Amino acid sequence: MKPHYPILDGLRGTAAILVVIYHLFEAYYGGITANHPMRHGYLAVDFFYLLSGFVVGYAYDDRWGRMTIKEFFKIRLTRLHPLVILGVIIGTIGFLFDPYTASAQHINIYKLLLTMVVSFTLLPSPDIRGWGETHSLDGPCWSLLQEYIANFVYALFGRKMTKAVLWVIITAGAIALTITSCWHGDLGTGWGYDTFWIAVVRMTYPFFAGLLLYRTGKLIRVPSAYAVCSLLLIVLFFMPTGRFTGIYEALCIIFAFPLLVSMGAGGTVSGWLGKLCKFSGDISYPIYITHYPFIYIYTAWIGEKKPSAAQVLPVACGLFVLFILLAWAAYRLYDLPVRAWLKKVWLTNN
Repeated sequence: MKPHYPILDGLRGTAAILVVIYHLFEAYYGGITANHPMRHGYLAVDFFYLLSGFVVGYAYDDRWGRMTIKEFFKIRLTRLHPLVILGVIIGTIGFLFDPYTASAQHINIYKLLLTMVVSFTLLPSPDIRGWGETHSLDGPCWSLLQEYIANFVYALFGRKMTKAVLWVIITAGAIALTITSCWHGDLGTGWGYDTFWIAVVRMTYPFFAGLLLYRTGKLIRVPSAYAVCSLLLIVLFFMPTGRFTGIYEALCIIFAFPLLVSMGAGGTVSGWLGKLCKFSGDISYPIYITHYPFIYIYTAWIGEKKPSAAQVLPVACGLFVLFILLAWAAYRLYDLPVRAWLKKVWLTNN
């Protein structure tokens, strides 16, 4: 029986919760600025990619003798796509009823419907907000598209790649990542049409580094790994910015994140920390994919009303609690039942 890596689930939750906090700060501070307390919070996306590469290798590398490429895609769609649909639906409703930007008054309803339908597929859709986003109904979907691309490449080629080939890919990926990060000044980009290529760069190194890490089996055992790795993630994300931000963020992805995943995979957890770890892992994907439609409205409120910090704080805290509750409900009442139904009607032979 294969070992399970519960701490990796928990760390995915830690990163997802930090993304939510990052976005709550971002709306108040007006985007990525030096004043943003969690200046590097968007690196959670790159951490997700590295976790994904590791977990995909763990879950599927030994199944190719009894699983076809088509079956792999069906399994991955069953796992990931129900929450994509939910996130887009929430985003569409939020767009229609946003009280601060009157969004629906500025777009043809047919264009909105077209955007929603295209968004259901995860393909880039029309930019209906004017932000230049590739996925303007639910922003985080841009990173899910890259996850799908990574899974596609893994199924066609990655499953057969030797460690030597993976080393070549991640070396080239690390170089491209470093050059891009230094050129742009940071890696808080890739979500727009004008920087779509950066999204591919951000995905390539961490995903295949995670896959190689799994195949090498180089795990590090430290006590209290879940707490230690979560704390280190927080420290990395809250480090101050400066002239070396680009190289700092590249080094985080290239060296620090593989180290954290290795520590997480090599650790154990039990007791109340184990329960917290499981809960964090359970809500990680739902909170990531469902919170941002509310961030659009929250950002518009701040832009329209210009509230003070004292006025923003209770709203931000209330939204944070709402996101946790919504993620739990989405997981328990929607994601689990829908996936169970899809497995029954679509994956009966798996």
